[in-house]
Amino acid sequence: MDDDTADGTAAIAGRRQALVALLAALGGDAAQAQDAATVQPRAYRVAFENDKLRVLEYVSRPGMGVCGNGMHSHPAHLTIALTPAKVRIRLPDGKTLIGENKVGDVFWSEAETHETENVSGRDMRALLVELKSPAKA
Repeated sequence: MDDDTADGTAAIAGRRQALVALLAALGGDAAQAQDAATVQPRAYRVAFENDKLRVLEYVSRPGMGVCGNGMHSHPAHLTIALTPAKVRIRLPDGKTLIGENKVGDVFWSEAETHETENVSGRDMRALLVELKSPAKA
């Protein structure tokens, strides 16, 4: 592998680590998740659901909330980016961050509360995979 390829691979790994760290910082144990498909049926579609997991597809237009309107919460979930994205994230404490991803980025988020805005200048799509808790005996 030449130096340019090694530098490119390191840069990609570094961006992914930064994105994971950013999303981990958004997590909060106190987050109370709303059912996105019920609260925002135009933005969310249940793509798959069984007794173990639920897969939501969401679409966001430029200038709109990415995964909810206003301050909102999510349960822990895996996100799979279907389009490139750039978002402005506002945390409950008022701190603002910018997050970016490319097609195919996959990352885990613990339960979180935030406000997000699509600042990428294009429609964004992603899949959110929510694990369901096993039924208690």
